[in-house]
Amino acid sequence: MTDPIADMLTRIRNAITAHHDTVEIPGSNMKRAIAAILLEEGYVKNVENVDDGLSGKIVVTLKYADGNKSVISGLKRVSKPGLRTYSGAEKMPKVLGGLGTAIVSTSKGIMTDKQAKAANIGGEVLCFVW
Repeated sequence: MTDPIADMLTRIRNAITAHHDTVEIPGSNMKRAIAAILLEEGYVKNVENVDDGLSGKIVVTLKYADGNKSVISGLKRVSKPGLRTYSGAEKMPKVLGGLGTAIVSTSKGIMTDKQAKAANIGGEVLCFVW
């Protein structure tokens, strides 16, 4: 697999389209950090780390509002393996004018665009969530 983060986002996107309650994602530390940000920002209901003897699995419980309308409207991979995208703290991108969230990989770890701007550090813009 050349881009595990894009695979994670695609699995979540496909589960939302199929109206699944949960989605299983192969585990890694970066994916766990991204899932934790999705949880703390309120895009998903629950994130559970399951140990399977290998790298583990991440079970994400999706969140739906008003019946079958998903809380996540869109997921977009920004920095790809073939074309990395970096941003400084002062030029951090805004998703939907501040209504969405950009997930950024910084020297202090994975964080949201608002947290990175508050800490005055830039980094690689991994994805947009809205």
